[in-house]
Amino acid sequence: MRDNKLIMTMSSASEKYSATSTQNKALLITDEGKRDMIYSLRDLEGNKGRIYEVRYSQDYKLDEALNFDIDCTARLKAFVASHLCDKLPSGAGASISYDADCSAFACPDLTTGDCVMGRNFDFNHRDELGERIMIPLIVVHTAPEGGKKSVSFVDGQFIGYKSGFYTDGISDLSMLMALPYMLLDGINEDGFAVSVLKLDGKPTIQRYADRKKIFTTVAMRLLLDRASTVDEAIELLQQYNMYMDDDPTNGVDANYHFFMADAKGNYAIVEYADSDINNNPSKMEVLRGRDVWRFATNFYVSPTMADTPYGVNHSEHGKDRYVRLGDKLSEAGFNVSTKMAMEMLREVAQGPDGDQSSTGFTQWSEVFNLTKKEVTMSILREWNRQFVFRIEM
Repeated sequence: MRDNKLIMTMSSASEKYSATSTQNKALLITDEGKRDMIYSLRDLEGNKGRIYEVRYSQDYKLDEALNFDIDCTARLKAFVASHLCDKLPSGAGASISYDADCSAFACPDLTTGDCVMGRNFDFNHRDELGERIMIPLIVVHTAPEGGKKSVSFVDGQFIGYKSGFYTDGISDLSMLMALPYMLLDGINEDGFAVSVLKLDGKPTIQRYADRKKIFTTVAMRLLLDRASTVDEAIELLQQYNMYMDDDPTNGVDANYHFFMADAKGNYAIVEYADSDINNNPSKMEVLRGRDVWRFATNFYVSPTMADTPYGVNHSEHGKDRYVRLGDKLSEAGFNVSTKMAMEMLREVAQGPDGDQSSTGFTQWSEVFNLTKKEVTMSILREWNRQFVFRIEM
């Protein structure tokens, strides 16, 4: 116990990895190595079904994904089924969907010299009756051959899994093979971190003749595997045609922006803009170098988009959180410790549980120490219970 908080340090190289036992099947998986990996998940709270950890030890074939023309969640599902599973699903098969409200910011800790990035993942899953669906958070460690080790974080509901799925006796575990491509945020061994936040308006579609397509989450996987800095990440994004989800079969029609930071103290918001909101935005814009771009919520901060309904001058999507974050960061002189960062995330967290009218719900809050390459996390606004993850595999 420390300061009345339960601190649970995970992923220690010296720690015995104890998998959670399950009788659930993985019907699309026959390869022994893949099955061993799927059955290596562990429930970090014993049997609550709220937060799991896995070391993704199999080849998730990033180069093949980059050549598969993934431009929507349906296409991502097709890639997972044909390249990562051993059997094709019958009928509709397992679903993949994607969305993300949220808040994020980055600042130095001038006392220690560390660079810090804070992030709330906010999303309110509901069933057909409007009742909240409790999700499993899945912590995914990857160490690709020739790439960078990383730890990333997945909302299991986006691949059809509810809280407690792993031992419910019903769920087919095959879609755990999709985990590397379902991340919402993460950090790699060089201290580069990236997160995704939802925007309103039409989804991004780029159509440069000399570029391959890349989908939102595949792009994030690419960045964690191959970028050490914000500059390198931007260079990688500029090599692809970005496609953000416009898949009518999933009922999704949304855009996103990326918030990223690195261990050198760099930070950036990457958006895709078009001042005509009737168009699919396609102009990549990088916002950095000003304190006002150290934080973001759920509207465009690009000057191109500022006077549209989805831009900083008019949108109310996340505006209250944006103002509070800006005020707190300004008051702190843009000098933020890990403890202060978590307090700021608490200030802009969404809930509480009983508020069924809320469009947002804070599933997890995390502070990335980009210098130490570790993540301090609380789930479901349980601020006195924290998990610490390091990049070890």
